[in-house]
This record gives sequence, structure tokens and C-alpha cells, in this order.
Amino acid sequence: MNSLFQIFIGSILLSLVHASIPNHWLSIVAISRSENWSIREAMSVTAIAGTAHILSTLIVGVIIGIFGYALSSSYAFITKVAAPLVLLILGVIYIFADQRENRKHHHHEHINTEKLIQQKNKNKAAIITSLAVAMFFSPCIEIEAYYFSASTAGWIGIGIVSIVYFVITLSGMLLLVNLTMRGAKKINLHFMDHHSKMVSGIILILLGVFTFFIE
Repeated sequence: MNSLFQIFIGSILLSLVHASIPNHWLSIVAISRSENWSIREAMSVTAIAGTAHILSTLIVGVIIGIFGYALSSSYAFITKVAAPLVLLILGVIYIFADQRENRKHHHHEHINTEKLIQQKNKNKAAIITSLAVAMFFSPCIEIEAYYFSASTAGWIGIGIVSIVYFVITLSGMLLLVNLTMRGAKKINLHFMDHHSKMVSGIILILLGVFTFFIE
């Protein structure tokens, strides 16, 4: 399989998992309903907050990608061993983190939804700003590691990850917010809410193994 196509598929898988995590978008739905926002308003807020979250991820990711590209151009070891190993190690860490969180019944929240909902005296602009800031400072770690691996294909690899991540994550968040606001009760993402780290970890391990044997 062509390495660029492999990077493309890996980016899609990680972005789909990331977009479906409820704590990325469900808080926006809760606030929208509390503030009696229309679906159009909720979608607009999702676009703003989602873009802030994606931008911070892209900034860190590109920096990591540049670092990885600089190393891979000088050391073949980075391409053959280090990049796949980073994915494998992070994948294992994510799986263990998932098991640990669920044993403790811990649920990570990117945004303090209740606090924002309770602040009724805040105007819409202030709420949106709070959401955007909270999302900006919670970049997606799993995709950051993938930047290191994708950078072995140069700027094309970095560009593929960036474009795919931006399009799928934002589109996914907008779609899920829209469906939830319309009352699509059949959407059940309980498993993803509690086991997103495990799913991400498995994907990272598979990508790491695949990269090791293909590159």
C-alpha cells in the first residue's frame, strides 16, 4: 500500500474517533438548549469552538511534524523504527489509561458545562469565547503522535493529516450537534464516551505495526 494512502486512511480513522467523542460536542448541545439557542446558532457556535480546538491541534501537530521531518531526513532509523514505535507506545498508554479511568469511573470533561450553564448573566459572546478558549487548550494528543509518523513522508504527509483532520473533525461535530439538537434519540455514543482512549489506542497500535512492516 502506498505510504501516502496509508497516512490518509490512518488520518480518517483517528479523525472519525475524535469527532465522535461526546465530550467534544455534547457540552455545546447542553449549553445551546439551556440558552434556548436555535439549531443555526448551535451550529455556528460549534463551528467556532470546533475550529479553535482543531487549530490548536494543527499548530502543535505541524510543529511535531516539522521536527519529525527534520530527523527523518537525516536518520533512516526515524522512518523505520522510531515513528512506528511512537504509535505503538502511545497506543498501549491509551489502552491502559482507558482501563484505569473506567475502573475509577472517571469521566474526563474538556469543558465545565455546568459552570457555563449556571452563568446566566453571561451574554452569548462571553459564552462562545469561553467555549472556544476551553476547546483551544485541549488539543487532540493522538493525532499529534500521528503527525510524527506522517512527517516521514514530508510536507505532503503533514498536509494530508492536517486537511483530513480538519474536514472530518469539524464536519463530524457539526453533524452530531445538528442531529442531537433535532432530537435524534437513537444516537448512542455511550461506548465512545467511556472508551474513546481504548479505540484510539487500538488504532494507533495497528497503524504502528502496519507502518513498521510497510515502510
